[in-house]
Amino acid sequence: AAFRMTPQPGVPAEEAGAAVAAESSTGTWTTVWTDGLTSLDRYKGRCYDIEPLGEDDQYIAYIAYPLDLFEEGSVTNLFTSIVGNVFGFKALRALRLEDLRIPPAYVKTFQGPPHGIQVERDKLNKYGRGLLGCTIKPKLGLSAKNYGRAVYECLRGGLDFTKDDENVNSQPFMRWRDRFLFVAEAIYKSQSETGEVKGHYLNATAGTCEEMMERGQFAKDLGVPIVMHDYITGGFTANTSLAHFCRASGLLLHIHRAMHAVI
Repeated sequence: AAFRMTPQPGVPAEEAGAAVAAESSTGTWTTVWTDGLTSLDRYKGRCYDIEPLGEDDQYIAYIAYPLDLFEEGSVTNLFTSIVGNVFGFKALRALRLEDLRIPPAYVKTFQGPPHGIQVERDKLNKYGRGLLGCTIKPKLGLSAKNYGRAVYECLRGGLDFTKDDENVNSQPFMRWRDRFLFVAEAIYKSQSETGEVKGHYLNATAGTCEEMMERGQFAKDLGVPIVMHDYITGGFTANTSLAHFCRASGLLLHIHRAMHAVI
């Protein structure tokens, strides 16, 4: 990992870099007797290089971590360690993660996306051209019946798929189950009239993982091909759970980037 850091006045860059490495791995604010019960040399992060920048008191600290510090297949654990408590460390005036390189040995512990563009083409039976779709607008305020009508008009008019927007979840004007039912009706009606396979990205994002999985299962039961998830606001653990479900059930999964520009 490469961190841009600005140490507090009077704190040497080497000390600040070592503090970042320690706080994001095995260290804490003091020495504890349980340090002697494990091999800290094996598990601690190491600041192996510090590069001064042109601006005053700014440095790039390069830190390496042993793979054993991270749970396999867990984005949540990875970021909890590397960008967790360390950003509140008192020895630093400012800190920013500039770059992160993940070795193939750790990358291979993740399943990755359940399906790719070729599988989407296979499910929609569309080849040799770009897929054409749109997001239903206004994104909020339509009733489920009118929302389904808009989906039908778009699909009947020639689009391959339509899509929920990121904040279409389960609001008073349109509960998720009603939306799913009217959208499924629109898909099947347009398919029967055009002779083509159609799809809609049903947003399964919810306030809890259990509710999210219920929505994913309901979409599967309806026979629709695609669900969607707001992966940053929904959370990394929820996103991984839904990806595993989609892989096992054959559903396509579309990921929305909502909130990415804040980070």
